[in-house]
Amino acid sequence: MTAQTAQTGAATSRRRADSARRREGRAAWILAVPFCLLFLAFTAWPVIQSLFMSFTDTKARDLRNPFNVNVIGFDNFAKALSDPLFRTAAGNTAYFVLVGMPLTLVVALAAAVALDKGITRFRAIFRLGFYMPVITSIVAVAVVWRFLLQNPGGLLNTVLGWVGIDGPNWLGDPHWSMPSLILMASWRNFGTAMIIFLAGLQAVPAELHEAAAIDGASAWKRFRHVTMPLLRPTLLFVMVTTAIGYLQFFEEPFVMTKGGPLNSTVSLSMYTYQQFGFGNYGLASAMSYLIFVVIAIVTAIQFRVLRERS
Repeated sequence: MTAQTAQTGAATSRRRADSARRREGRAAWILAVPFCLLFLAFTAWPVIQSLFMSFTDTKARDLRNPFNVNVIGFDNFAKALSDPLFRTAAGNTAYFVLVGMPLTLVVALAAAVALDKGITRFRAIFRLGFYMPVITSIVAVAVVWRFLLQNPGGLLNTVLGWVGIDGPNWLGDPHWSMPSLILMASWRNFGTAMIIFLAGLQAVPAELHEAAAIDGASAWKRFRHVTMPLLRPTLLFVMVTTAIGYLQFFEEPFVMTKGGPLNSTVSLSMYTYQQFGFGNYGLASAMSYLIFVVIAIVTAIQFRVLRERS
């Protein structure tokens, strides 16, 4: 009788637990329904529509009769890839990423190391100062950098003139316009990477550094053989997020140079935006998905190179 009672009690407990889990599941779905509806309406559906649009000849005039467009297959993708200005924008974007991303990461890591070990006084003020450009409006940043880089009369060229150097037209010369934007973007964005690197550095056990120092390892060797291997997941995250952001860079040339001079600063995102403005919605959608494919490929390469090896 006692065993039967125990079995009955256990079965009752299981039923109550199952009932409680079902109630929790229903409550979770009820709470998730508003988000799911908003996601489907304002994210998933537009993405599906834009993908379909990339295979059509949709233009601005077709918005009144969206069902009268023609499906043209991969013609928009072929047209984008054969467009000389699109290839120029792709080259500019690659230049921006290949130079700007390493510069940003090096400056961010150096600042993080300084805040973690070197700077002991007013550390919070330095953190705030380094991070402030990230949350500053691009318009405000553009006004300041235009004042610094304008020619003639810019602050930078004025200072160079004091030492007998005739500074270039930073934003008006095709050879200097992209380096100027890279410098501005690195200054504006390194604060985010610095904060993440700083968190990663503070997670490295101090005992490992102490043991390496006892074994005679110099500061550089400790950084190279102790800190950097443990910082690999942080480095991967920072590289992926920075590369994704820089592959889509738009604000810097749009605000500072309008893509000039001579299309030397037009980016893929900016050229895609211009095609939307021209009413070439199908072509612009195809360009957007080409950018997405490039981002996916670059991200996959970074994961393969920097993933932790077990």
